Amino acid sequence: MSIYNVRKEVMLLIEKDVDRYMDQYLIPVEKIWQPSDFLPDSQSDNFYDEIKELRELAKDLPDDFWVTLVGDTITEEALPTYESWLMQLDGVHRQDGEYQENGWAKWIRHWTGEENRHGDILNKYLYLSGRINMREVEISTHHLINDGFDIGTSHDPYRNFVYTSFQELATYISHNNVARIAKQYGAKNIAKMCKIIAGDEMRHHLAYCEFVRRIFEVDASEMMLAVQYMFKLKIVMPAHFLRESGDAIGKLFEPFSDAAQRLGVYTAFDYIDIMEKLIGMWKIDQITGLTPEAEKARDFIMKFPSRMRRISERIRIPEHGPQFKWLIPATV
Repeated sequence: MSIYNVRKEVMLLIEKDVDRYMDQYLIPVEKIWQPSDFLPDSQSDNFYDEIKELRELAKDLPDDFWVTLVGDTITEEALPTYESWLMQLDGVHRQDGEYQENGWAKWIRHWTGEENRHGDILNKYLYLSGRINMREVEISTHHLINDGFDIGTSHDPYRNFVYTSFQELATYISHNNVARIAKQYGAKNIAKMCKIIAGDEMRHHLAYCEFVRRIFEVDASEMMLAVQYMFKLKIVMPAHFLRESGDAIGKLFEPFSDAAQRLGVYTAFDYIDIMEKLIGMWKIDQITGLTPEAEKARDFIMKFPSRMRRISERIRIPEHGPQFKWLIPATV
């Protein structure tokens, strides 16, 4: 049987438990938080007072904070790209186009529904803050969706689940750290928003890690090779094509990443810590029955974080970044 067919069989096997995973890792629409729970109530007599307070609390947040928050928001709002990409995975896509009864497609739609709230709430906060040129942000979001992205996984579900396991934890770390920093500056509203978004990301991370664990149980060697492939390739961020108006594709990603590192929101060492956490969660060192090629892959995986840490220690981040079109200077 070809690798393609084996992957489809494994996906169909795990798909039998998708409803259970949805109950475990997702929350019903009527029970989960919605953006309006954390934003000024437009129907309240105190609406304008609440906006004034939000803007007052936001005025002392530094530029690197706003750059990071805008970049995170744009990344979250490019959700149509991520959903369409996941729908094309081997074992998710069906030749007959019957998505409605497809368990994996159902998971992806419900996961998308939860994720969609993140960009929604952050976008509204940025709009109300008075610190952001929203048209420039909207242009960047439009570009990011138009440009798509290439994460190097093709339609391989094994590689894609490694990617999503990594990325969901990365977004948890980023949103959690943004919440921490906002709280330090007294911006309690955005701190609450990012904290609750981080909770969603952790649940999603645990779900995709579970999918990988299940694959290791039935196709360990191929799953090990997929992990090696993704580690070696380097897991790129969803916003790696980020740009502003008039920019070439991807021009803004490095300055955005530098801002996040200066702020301590998401650093090269966080990237390495995530790899180490995944290795531990999947118990890579304890997996048995591997082919000789997969054993070599395991050796590479186990040593790779240490190699990356030595390289990262030599990285120097610029003390200052460029002037972003997204930002409106704070007024005293």
